[in-house]
Amino acid sequence: MPFRRKFSLARRVMPLVLTAFLTPGLAHAFSPFVVKDIRVEGVQRVDVGTIFSYLPVKVGQKFTEEQAAEAIQRLYGTGFFSDVAIDTQNDVIVVAVKERPTIASITHNGMRSFDAAGLNKALAAVGFAPGRVFDQSMLEQAEFQLKQEYLSQGKYGVEITPVITPLPRNRVGVTFDIFEGDVATISEINFVGNKAFSAGTLRDEMTLTTGGIMTWYTGTNKYSREKLEGDLEAIRSFYLDRGYLEFSMEPPQVTISPDRQSIFITITLNEGEPYKVRSVRMAGDLLTLENEIRGLVTVKEGETFSAATTNASVKGITDYLGSLGYAFANVNPNPQLDREAKEADLTFYVDPGRRVYVRRIQIGGNTRTRDVVVRREMRQQEAAWYDANSIKESRDRIDRLGYFSDLNVETEPVPGTPDQVDVNVDVKEKPTGMINLGVGYGSTDKVILSAGISQDNIFGSGNSLSAQINTSKTNRTLVLAHTDPYWTNEGISKTTSLYYRRTTPYDAGSGDYRITAYGGGLNFGVPISEYDRIFSGVSVEHNKLELYDPPLAYDQFRQAYGDSTNAAIFNIGWAKDTRDSAIAPKRGSLTRLAADISAGDLRYYMLSAQQQYYMPLGRSFTLALNGKVDWARTYNDKPFPVIKNMYAGGLGSVRGYEGASLGPRDTRTGDYLGGSRRMIANVQLYLPFPGASRDRTLRWFVFADAGQVSTTGGDVCANGVRNAVEDPCGWRYSAGVGLSWESPMGPLEISWGKALNEKRGDELQAFQFQIGTSF
Repeated sequence: MPFRRKFSLARRVMPLVLTAFLTPGLAHAFSPFVVKDIRVEGVQRVDVGTIFSYLPVKVGQKFTEEQAAEAIQRLYGTGFFSDVAIDTQNDVIVVAVKERPTIASITHNGMRSFDAAGLNKALAAVGFAPGRVFDQSMLEQAEFQLKQEYLSQGKYGVEITPVITPLPRNRVGVTFDIFEGDVATISEINFVGNKAFSAGTLRDEMTLTTGGIMTWYTGTNKYSREKLEGDLEAIRSFYLDRGYLEFSMEPPQVTISPDRQSIFITITLNEGEPYKVRSVRMAGDLLTLENEIRGLVTVKEGETFSAATTNASVKGITDYLGSLGYAFANVNPNPQLDREAKEADLTFYVDPGRRVYVRRIQIGGNTRTRDVVVRREMRQQEAAWYDANSIKESRDRIDRLGYFSDLNVETEPVPGTPDQVDVNVDVKEKPTGMINLGVGYGSTDKVILSAGISQDNIFGSGNSLSAQINTSKTNRTLVLAHTDPYWTNEGISKTTSLYYRRTTPYDAGSGDYRITAYGGGLNFGVPISEYDRIFSGVSVEHNKLELYDPPLAYDQFRQAYGDSTNAAIFNIGWAKDTRDSAIAPKRGSLTRLAADISAGDLRYYMLSAQQQYYMPLGRSFTLALNGKVDWARTYNDKPFPVIKNMYAGGLGSVRGYEGASLGPRDTRTGDYLGGSRRMIANVQLYLPFPGASRDRTLRWFVFADAGQVSTTGGDVCANGVRNAVEDPCGWRYSAGVGLSWESPMGPLEISWGKALNEKRGDELQAFQFQIGTSF
């Protein structure tokens, strides 16, 4: 009979047992032979060549028992097989394998706290993903990973049950049935070892809190490991900023109640003593710039050491060297402690590294916007020395375009070259087509509706094309406008516009009239610096007045100017914009000055000024200040044309009052007349919206507004029928809360305002909602 011996290795047999089983001294040993052929049985998905590659023998070579043991170990070690056997028949090797199933799909039932795609990505990082070989040990590791994700969110009551479903072609579907439970809330935060500062002071530095009046809204009492780690760093920074250079913390003790609903946190501190700065020195390669670099150090001798001041000095030096082309400069502050005197000698070690230049600027993420639209905003040039200031300016200019919801600019070394970097600009586009909808509710007009449509980045060219249509009760407007921000290569912009406007009375009185205006304009913008631009242009306009039961002011206008007028309006202006973003600015300012001069039938001039400031308050709050003044009068003996009056009240000016209601009222009908002088002031504090960390544009705010509409040139400030309105040209104040969001349909603003100095006859509008306008 032919010699036949089968060698197999079960899944859990240890290599030592296998070696003993295949030792030549055993009874079932076989003599070495020359292999005539090798056959493989049982494969379904694994390529036969893969199996051959793990065998330590080939056809024509001698096969031994040691090689048989090695072959089984190698094949099983791949993880592809649950069982491996080797038969020998007539000098032929037969390799029989049983493949493990592969994972066809991974699903999650009952999951609400995480995004399925993101969670599957985390599982893939530990080797558990569709297409991978299924293994019980990997399943246990995946289950552990899922639990860790939930524990990091404070959900200690989570229960996870994996369900394995066999599928055709040796595949399995994996389903995790998840009961998430509630987030454990923090009942106590205790400190041990704090002497210099009270527990209350230290808790104020933390984001996490115990339960309070507003925690149902803020959620700060819900435990999160990541938030706790951030709070521990905040406490460490708090001590280091006050000179406690030997401060240390032990790992926090986090305990949970038996019902898994309450968390108790204990933080043990070793404060040490505060240190003062005895001396400040510079060391390292200072590039003969010691005076310039030392001037950037804000740490003063004799003061208490502050990590914040030290880090600010490090950043100042690093940014300065970056502006000179040293992209990878490293500044290391090293305090040497004198423990007896409680003083520190602070040395800044400067390593500028090599000076580098930019090889290539790469734009990514722009699926619709053309590269040139982004590149023309870059102030850092290719094949030029790296300049950190130019890259920062480039980033701010790209962000101010308003085309992108997210922007990231990174510097990456070029592999194999010590003096080259690539600048990668990654953007996330937002919808630039906008449908503007407006809704307001007032005591007189009730519901007011308006609509419009525009496209700011048409065909990804950076040009804007808009068709604004307003169909509210008082106005019917159609404006067609096209703007090319780079009409010339030097950055001169050109705006062409056509408009039609039909105005009827605001529904405050009983007057009846129609004003129809149509015209066109051509305007240019000339950049004079990175942030400054001069505007100039001209518009030609025709106005037609139709009076039925008109307000007295419009009767007087017809007597002075007639039923129709033609005018050419010349304008010139200057704007300076240093805001860090056009969508949700946190710092910077916007300044505008403008002058209009009208010639023809209407002879007047109008001066306008606006100033906005944005200031960050801490990491999450932004204070916004806005002031605007408009002043106009005629340069002949006629009164200022009422059809050119300016209005205030409502969103964009003084919230809490009905739109356009501030200022003079007609003495015959009580209609809102507006005025030739307008002043507006706004203060707004933006606060982060809970749970909206991924969308920086979703914010709520508190505000205070002030505004006044009056007359110039001796014109009377009319106060309505029979003096119905008290002090119509006086200041009006309001305050309230609101919500703003750069929604897919355009800027959204919701506000609730309270009039603070309501006078007799004022028209109020507390709740206002609008999509398509912004502060």
